Amino acid sequence: MRRALPFLLRRLVLLVPLLFVVALGTFVLLRLGGQDPSAMLAGPTATADEIARLRAQYGLDRPLPVQFLIWLGRVLNGDLGHSWISNRPVLAELVDRAPASLELLVLGVLIGALVGVPVGLISALRRGRGFDHAARLISLLGFSVPTYFLGLALLLIFFYVLEWAPPGMGRLSLMLDPPPRVTGSFLLDALFAGRWETAQSAAAQLVLPVASIAILCAAPIIAQTRAIALSVLSSPPIAYAEAQGLPPRTIARIALRNAATPVVTFIGAELVGLVGSGSLIEYVFAWGGTGQFGLDAIVKGDFAVVQGYVLLLAVFSVVVFLAVDLLVLVLEPRAGRA
Repeated sequence: MRRALPFLLRRLVLLVPLLFVVALGTFVLLRLGGQDPSAMLAGPTATADEIARLRAQYGLDRPLPVQFLIWLGRVLNGDLGHSWISNRPVLAELVDRAPASLELLVLGVLIGALVGVPVGLISALRRGRGFDHAARLISLLGFSVPTYFLGLALLLIFFYVLEWAPPGMGRLSLMLDPPPRVTGSFLLDALFAGRWETAQSAAAQLVLPVASIAILCAAPIIAQTRAIALSVLSSPPIAYAEAQGLPPRTIARIALRNAATPVVTFIGAELVGLVGSGSLIEYVFAWGGTGQFGLDAIVKGDFAVVQGYVLLLAVFSVVVFLAVDLLVLVLEPRAGRA
């Protein structure tokens, strides 16, 4: 643990320039998109004078470097601006919606990892056998299915055809009121409040979107775990263990221990990468999280929300990779020397 502090400090020092570059890049790319948010806000019947007044009101008539510095100064003070569509603070909107997105991502990646890691490891241990071929086929199918189509297909099969799942219309049945907010998760908050019918409805609404993300997550984890495990199984330590006549179960534990660090790193990268896919899943199931909110802002040209959303994703990515680095440091203390 003595090495953990300098390790953390090195990572945190890199955080400042990284977030600055993300903020600058997002600001510039949005301005290069050619959309005029003041014209969109004013409406199709607005006059040139009305559009000019809106541009002055929001500071859009000032030079781009000045606009960026003003926005950056507000961000450092915790002000991400106001949504031009909802007229609410962007930070408040993101904080309100973040638990819904985290609920999907965490549950989906957890289930995907719990399925993908064992399947990938067993596939490597049984290379060339029936289980290996089946696992590779399932992984290939998971890679091939488009995200949007996957959500719609699950809705078609389990809601429309089999009638096993509720409609994809949000996080809770329209006949029920949300529970008192504690964590932001309807399921947990309903359990805390003792509202069992609400908790049952929230759990039922979670099944299909979480299953979609779990499928998207499990497919690459199976393939990557298999590749990592095959590399480990061909290494000298495993060859020595086999030469000593150790049982297959012991060899599997040794292989898993040696493969743990790259697998954990890959799962962390997968969690960050699934944020984009999760946005599409949220859209399909009308989930109302930050992903759906960000996509709406992109379509409607709400610059303040898009900038805040991208900055939130950057912070989320940094936090995830920092947690992964700490976990890797626990699994492999020598990593702290890097």
